[in-house]
Amino acid sequence: MLVAVLTGLSSLGQQPKDYDLSQATLEDLMNIQVTSVSKKEQKLSKTGAAIFVITQEDIRRSGATNIPDVLRLAPGVDIARVDANRWAISIRGFNDQYANKVLVLIDARSVYNPSFSGVYWDMQDVPLEDIERIEIIRGPGGTVWGANAVNGVINIITKIAKASAGGLTSAGTGTQGPADSLVQYGGQIGQNGDYRVFGRYFNTANSVFPDGKEAADGWSGGHFGFRSDWNVAQRDTLTVQGDFLKTDGGQTITTLFSNSLPLAKTFNDPVTATAGDVLGRWNHTLANGSQMSLQVYDDYSRHFEQGFLDSQNTVDLNFQDHVTLGSRNDVVWGLGARVIDSEYGVGYSLTIRPDRRSDRLFSAFLQDELKVTDSLSLTVGSKVEHNDFTGLEFEPSVQLVWTPTKEQALWVSAARAIREPSTLDDGLQDDVASVPIRSSFAVVRLFGNPNIKAEELRDFEVGYRTLANKRISLDVTAFGSLYRSLESVTALAPYFATQLGVPYLVLPEQFVNGPPARTYGVEFSANWSLTDHWRISPGYSYFHMSVEGNSFGLYTPPGTSPNHQFQVRSLLDLPHHFEWDNTLEFVSKLAVGSIPAYARVDSRVGWRVGEFVEFSLVGQNLLTARHAEFSDASYPANYTLVERSVFGKVTWRF
Repeated sequence: MLVAVLTGLSSLGQQPKDYDLSQATLEDLMNIQVTSVSKKEQKLSKTGAAIFVITQEDIRRSGATNIPDVLRLAPGVDIARVDANRWAISIRGFNDQYANKVLVLIDARSVYNPSFSGVYWDMQDVPLEDIERIEIIRGPGGTVWGANAVNGVINIITKIAKASAGGLTSAGTGTQGPADSLVQYGGQIGQNGDYRVFGRYFNTANSVFPDGKEAADGWSGGHFGFRSDWNVAQRDTLTVQGDFLKTDGGQTITTLFSNSLPLAKTFNDPVTATAGDVLGRWNHTLANGSQMSLQVYDDYSRHFEQGFLDSQNTVDLNFQDHVTLGSRNDVVWGLGARVIDSEYGVGYSLTIRPDRRSDRLFSAFLQDELKVTDSLSLTVGSKVEHNDFTGLEFEPSVQLVWTPTKEQALWVSAARAIREPSTLDDGLQDDVASVPIRSSFAVVRLFGNPNIKAEELRDFEVGYRTLANKRISLDVTAFGSLYRSLESVTALAPYFATQLGVPYLVLPEQFVNGPPARTYGVEFSANWSLTDHWRISPGYSYFHMSVEGNSFGLYTPPGTSPNHQFQVRSLLDLPHHFEWDNTLEFVSKLAVGSIPAYARVDSRVGWRVGEFVEFSLVGQNLLTARHAEFSDASYPANYTLVERSVFGKVTWRF
């Protein structure tokens, strides 16, 4: 019966020839056009930044089912799962589940949350089949992207609608994911337009605590979306796209109840999220080849956990112009405006005041690439922003790129970037812990600071890329960074308060700008095509952080990110349309949370049946039954373990 079904499926289209990895040569990979470094198309090999690109083929062969697991493919990116629906993701240190120094974009729409300048990763879902590529910059990108692009930029770029014409359906299940399904269809609208619409449902099972007991962190959600692309004139294109997402999950937390002090409980807490967005982008090409674009989006999100409502509506308008001046100057400039309306509820132990507010952000940037000689280029620029917290901010950068041959590039850069304060930094009140004293008790209460300054980074980098020969490419970067005004916590004078006539002692703490810190490190990645059918891609990163004086009180102290990360991927094409792909990853220990070093192996077997059907079987974390990846006692949520798992999937295109 199974043979008959497979035979029937293969007859739906012509049998393709065996895919071999030489179809995308290393030279092709080095010359991928990227846009995240300078907001214009550049060959990856000629950019003056530490950039890594995850292609659609990388994503397909990874066996990943969500964006955080896809990002594990990038060397130097710190991915740590907290529980089944929460991740700590950062670049070059300062990692936690609310990491606030990496800017994340989906089709140039910022998805960082203005409440804490970080990302709710349980709200970031894109059908993996629709991603064209993910561009990851390790290092600052503030000159073109603005505040919060401090340690890196993750830009998720989806396919144009025309590239996903026809139907697609996929379904998967496994030991950790009872269900994962996608239905999608795309086609033409008249003679000048293309569209796609999709619906996705996923359901992830509960994981386990370190003591082996089952947690309550299961996660499910539904995602519906569309994209349309139009050729409205010979030189004009228009993109309109939108999404609606709803998720339900849970976590186990230990928290105080501010309305019943000193009551504290450990219990299973629901986590729900709703999000919707609509984006429009117009692109125009002038007769001289100059390009301009106008983008506007409206993004609504509503996140509920720890009894706390966090809701925003963001309207963003951005104009950009790319023009060539003479034979030597390539200029990109732009203007932007953003309005964020926020609403907050009262959680079990925390709140943000005022509970309703409107914040504005205005920006302008200019960047000029000067062609000094045929092999030497100098890029200088700056972004100027005005925000409601710290006023006017500047984020300049300079890059020098030397290409002695078309197979080599040596670059150096220097930049300043800032992380602007968030509404949490400004107006938080959080009862962190209680302490019994004699016949009463004391409460540690953390307050925001309306006078806090922006965190500042001054970064210096040098990098080298080379296509050593047709089968080996190398990319290495060294960096040194100085941070100033890092967010820290300091104790204030104690005072007495009462609740229902019962007096208690308040031990207040407040956000302040703390001591400077230094980081340095090295990042390396390579591709080695052993044969036309087998490619190996190793990567390694070393990171070190030190704080002047005492790091006590630093909100994200050293030790939340590993000093060493290593991975090696193997992609092997086998006869009869089979694929065998493996990844070995090693992460050194974390001092914060006492998380030991771990190694994980993921393995995928894929089989293409005809032109339209693909089966895959993926095993994750195969070395050990379970391991921890991240723990932070400063947050109420209790961490769980990552378990060995197996996942199967079938995809049908029609």
